[in-house]
Amino acid sequence: MLQQTIGKTLQQRYKIVQNLGPSLFGHNYLGFDLQTPLYAKCIIKCLKSSPDPDELENTRLLFALEIEKLQRLDKQNGIPQLIEAFEENEHFYLVQELIRGYSLSVELPIDRSWARLWNESEAVKLLREVLGILELAHSHGIVHCDLKPDNLIRRSEDGKLFLTDFGSLGFPHEAQPPISIRRKKTTLSEYTPPEQFIHQMYPSSDIYSLGMIAIHGLTGNSPMQLDRDRETNNFIWNLNEIEVSDQVATILSKMVCHKFSERYQSAGEVLQALQNIAIEIFPEEVKSHSKHAIPVLGLAPNEHQVLNSDQHQEDISPEYEQPSRMQTGLKVSLAANALFLGVGGYLFLNNLVFHSEKNALAQATVQYQAGNLDKAIALAKSIPPESSIYPETQATIKVWFKEWKLAAQQFEIAEKAFNQSRWADVLVASHQVPNILYWQTKTDHLVRLAKPKIEVNAQKLLNKAYNSAAKKDFSTALSYLQQIPTDSSVGLVVKQKLVEYSQKQQVKAVHLLQLAYNQAEIKDFATAIKIIKQIPKETDIYPTAQIKLTEYTTKHDQQQRIAKSELKSVSNLETANYQQEVNI
Repeated sequence: MLQQTIGKTLQQRYKIVQNLGPSLFGHNYLGFDLQTPLYAKCIIKCLKSSPDPDELENTRLLFALEIEKLQRLDKQNGIPQLIEAFEENEHFYLVQELIRGYSLSVELPIDRSWARLWNESEAVKLLREVLGILELAHSHGIVHCDLKPDNLIRRSEDGKLFLTDFGSLGFPHEAQPPISIRRKKTTLSEYTPPEQFIHQMYPSSDIYSLGMIAIHGLTGNSPMQLDRDRETNNFIWNLNEIEVSDQVATILSKMVCHKFSERYQSAGEVLQALQNIAIEIFPEEVKSHSKHAIPVLGLAPNEHQVLNSDQHQEDISPEYEQPSRMQTGLKVSLAANALFLGVGGYLFLNNLVFHSEKNALAQATVQYQAGNLDKAIALAKSIPPESSIYPETQATIKVWFKEWKLAAQQFEIAEKAFNQSRWADVLVASHQVPNILYWQTKTDHLVRLAKPKIEVNAQKLLNKAYNSAAKKDFSTALSYLQQIPTDSSVGLVVKQKLVEYSQKQQVKAVHLLQLAYNQAEIKDFATAIKIIKQIPKETDIYPTAQIKLTEYTTKHDQQQRIAKSELKSVSNLETANYQQEVNI
């Protein structure tokens, strides 16, 4: 099918000359625009289609949405221009401007033991540049939802970054297309935020992905190589050996919070936070990208990467100028990456990285986190026994099976609790779900639906606690408070009232014990026993109360026996007197 496509001319204008591989949108090709004097190169995207009539209609709707979205982005700064969109023989095509350059993947450190890590200046410059592009897109109500290094192309002529592949149907959560369409656009990437695994996307989703790219550059670790905090699920990345200021670290950590509601909610917010950071930006910065190829790596294009070594391109011989610090750093990073991969490596950088054993395990982890257990296991098992990471891989597989089973069980418990309107139990079950994005996002969805019910119920329980406390029934008040989830909106009030009512319960318990003592003094052991039985187990004097309860119970029993004996004696005397009177 691909061979038949190569050489084909569309609309009697666009000739397909090279296969650039699949994308989220469908398939990408390099083409010539035959109506331009020099046969300008362009990117031709072919949208996946189906012979099924219903599917074909869905594709038309998808295509219409895509065109409308890309037209809004057309000619925006840092975004490739849309040249034309059309349908031909029930296939759908987009023609876009070709950005000559290479992806940001080239600049990322592949392995921290080999490559030069980014400095803070480089990370902040990346953030500012890409956030400027995102601010424009988000202002049109568009979320990219597949922001990753491969989709950030640095143009060779001036070093400017372009954000490509706005073909992901990235709609804000409030205005998403029908689910049958959205399911086709699920993205699987190390940089994908957790909410997108359940088909939800927000402007903060793009902010998460960008933050993860910057952290990768600073640490040398891809997202799948970073540890997470088991309580918050947030990444643990800012270790002592990373030279980054507290201010930048705080901004990045907020950008990549596991919960999208805790992140910055717009690109403008992040830019505002970055505004007052005094970062040294070197004057020549990425000028060295201009008119220079990357001869060692020999990168072929993905969607917008094209070598500068085409016959009709400008001369790529190096200019002998004094390099800036950032120029030197970039060249060192590229050289280190090349050494790590091996000189004369294959054309696609991502394929080379993927086929290394560590990255095979990383890709397996991506699949695992996305909910594709079988695919994850298959990828992990592809690592040969002679590999140095084979023992680690086998141990990982065992952990995956164990955690997957537990996660499925806890989700089932949460789902059952939700269906039975046991809202607080949904939260309890969600806290027991292991660190698997697929299951956590499914459970989080139930939690989000249950939260409003929990809040209503929490307020009712709090009011009942207030009423019981007003009647000095602190035990019942505490019982109501203990049923309220601590992470509800009234959690802080509940925490304070638990302390207050516990103290008052202690005071009341002491008072009750004193009343019991008073009744015991006047030999009213029955009343003393009744009072002592009101003292709660949770109080400090409960053990003493139990001792007194035993004592007073014994004395009460003795008192009862004596009373019965005296009653019996009186009864016998009365009987004897009666008999005597009868005899007389």
